[in-house]
Amino acid sequence: MQMSFLENKPPHQALGWQADRASGLEQLATFAPRAGRSYAQTRNSDFGAGHHTNVSVLSPWLRHRLVLEEEVLRATLKHHSLASAEKFIQEVFWRAYFKGWMEQRPDVWRTYREGTETLIEQLDSDLDVKQAYEAAVSGSTGIDCFDWWARELVDTGYLHNHARMWFASIWIFTLRLPWQLGADFFLRHLLDGDPASNTLSWRWVGGLHTKGKHYLARPDNIERFTNGRFRPVGLVTDALPLVEDKEFAQVPLNSQLNVEIDEPFGLLITEEDMNGESLSFNSRPISVVGLLATDKRSSLDVGQLAKNFAADGMKDAVARACDHFQCESHESVLNSPDSLSDWAHKNGFKTILTARPPVGPVQEELTAAQPHLQAEGVKLVLVERRYDQLCWPHANKGFFKLKKKIPQLVQDLLLE
Repeated sequence: MQMSFLENKPPHQALGWQADRASGLEQLATFAPRAGRSYAQTRNSDFGAGHHTNVSVLSPWLRHRLVLEEEVLRATLKHHSLASAEKFIQEVFWRAYFKGWMEQRPDVWRTYREGTETLIEQLDSDLDVKQAYEAAVSGSTGIDCFDWWARELVDTGYLHNHARMWFASIWIFTLRLPWQLGADFFLRHLLDGDPASNTLSWRWVGGLHTKGKHYLARPDNIERFTNGRFRPVGLVTDALPLVEDKEFAQVPLNSQLNVEIDEPFGLLITEEDMNGESLSFNSRPISVVGLLATDKRSSLDVGQLAKNFAADGMKDAVARACDHFQCESHESVLNSPDSLSDWAHKNGFKTILTARPPVGPVQEELTAAQPHLQAEGVKLVLVERRYDQLCWPHANKGFFKLKKKIPQLVQDLLLE
């Protein structure tokens, strides 16, 4: 393997994402004029940390819905036709595809969680795997590009999408490490760490999402799209895709869009949706509170940058919602879902409304809290966004099915 040239390099500098809605909208306004042919021509190139101006870098705000997908579409189409911005708009809908697909196959997430925990527990008993794993996550494998990306991820909380694919491929096929541990590494450190997008992307690279179709990182491709910064040697470029002996049953989607409520209620904001003021219901909440589950992404330590982004975004989200609905919040963020019933009783309501959380830690936390809430006489009502309601039903197979619907979906979403 090629020896790393990173040993004496200083750490990457964090890109300075501000976890508030205003900063996300500012970045959207900056990027939207470049979302057309310029983006299509350069989007696959990774020019390195601090030089990602060829892509939108909107994903941290979108992942937490500090900025909404409809807003991205609307801003893009102010500057470009649907055809000229096709590549970028498809990237927006890839997020909906992954979420909708996972929502209909939640056992994929549960199996990933269980498998990851088992693999983490086994690290101490398999010293060879542990040594290879620690070299990978510390950026000391000797594969220069891989080590660079490992450190960039930890230092900045971000990686270019193409770099994520190369990294995952090298992890799986060259280093021969379990894909679940790599997905966990990403989920713990990415500011945009998303259960569906992250898990299914790693499965796709390995050949599990689209069975038999895997992605192999190639030195010439890496050299071309890193502008000659890297040309690694020793990569496995001929390997069979991963296989599994489990089939995942598809479950039906349950939708509830508009909520008519004629009793006092509280608004719960989670890190899955930090845009509470734009939810659709016919009255305003008495109180607003936030609930974080960032630490629940893994049993291992979650990166401080990822935790900070979610926490700062939540403070902004609760403040905006309180201002919009002209209500007070006595506690901006709860430490546990078990505190929800105390919050409800203290503020004099028995109904809590929240944006429907997709498959992931937030959904797990709220599901676990349901028996306690019911015992305390508190009802939790999930409100689904129209965007998800329109997109998710088309995400039951491959992306192509959703892709064909994009023109109609854009029209339906932007003409509401």
